[in-house]
Amino acid sequence: MTDTHVPTAPHVSDFNIPVVEEFRANGGRVGGMFEGGDLLLLTTTGARSGREHTTPLGFLRTEGKLLVIGSAGGSDRHPAWYHNVLAHPTVTVELGTEEFAAVAVPAEGAERDRLFAEVVRLVPGYGDYQAGTERVLPVVALESIHDAGPSEAANLAEKLVEIHTWLRAQLRNVRRESDAFLAERAARGEGDAEPALGLNLQLRQHCLGFCQSLHFHHTSEETMFPHLGEAHPHLEGALRRLSEEHRTVDRVRGELEALIGELATADPEEFRRELDRMTEELEAHLDYEEAELFPVLTAIPFPPGGPA
Repeated sequence: MTDTHVPTAPHVSDFNIPVVEEFRANGGRVGGMFEGGDLLLLTTTGARSGREHTTPLGFLRTEGKLLVIGSAGGSDRHPAWYHNVLAHPTVTVELGTEEFAAVAVPAEGAERDRLFAEVVRLVPGYGDYQAGTERVLPVVALESIHDAGPSEAANLAEKLVEIHTWLRAQLRNVRRESDAFLAERAARGEGDAEPALGLNLQLRQHCLGFCQSLHFHHTSEETMFPHLGEAHPHLEGALRRLSEEHRTVDRVRGELEALIGELATADPEEFRRELDRMTEELEAHLDYEEAELFPVLTAIPFPPGGPA
């Protein structure tokens, strides 16, 4: 389902307003101090405010990854956008004339150091920024979450399939990462009295991005259900059950988010159990929703108001 409210425009700092306007007017090309550089626009959700913010950032491509660096000009504090992506991993990226949703995943440990060395080889200025501060500059991969490209859905049933397919794929991805993490943790723990607890940042970001997208989807559906029920009274029982299932899934989502809130103390075994619970509840919910609503949604054009 799609959200029906009209969002406010993302905030842009006074300094960046002309850069953003020029970027959008010229297909990603800008002049001045950014001329000739590889630039993208990153829209994040404020960690505290919940308000969207758009920031121009330099980017690099290496090893098939789209990377941005939290350099903040070499200052001793992480940029605001980095704090935002830790709280809300799902972001919007504008690259040239392309716009897509992505999950922001900071690299850790040896992988971060390896990627940063390649970044410095390509753009030596980042090495100068790092040399000027004791802060470790974050290296963040922007992973597209819509690899299939723009939606080709012609009606709401097709759009629902598109969203459900993405949710199922992301949940499978988180489960694979969880299995790999637990296997690695068990291997490290052999011979150790107390294997280290905690989750890695990649698993956290992907799981949090999935949870937040799921919450947004279900919240959007709740705004539409009353209108659907008025137009199709025979769906009243199904819509009531779906709303109840939303609340059940949302409780599991909240418990998952609580577990990943603190990387160092999160218990991976408990996290995996909650992930299994989420999979069971969500798969059953999606199957039921598709079976009950598709006959009606097929007749509703997408986007709403478009040609039937």
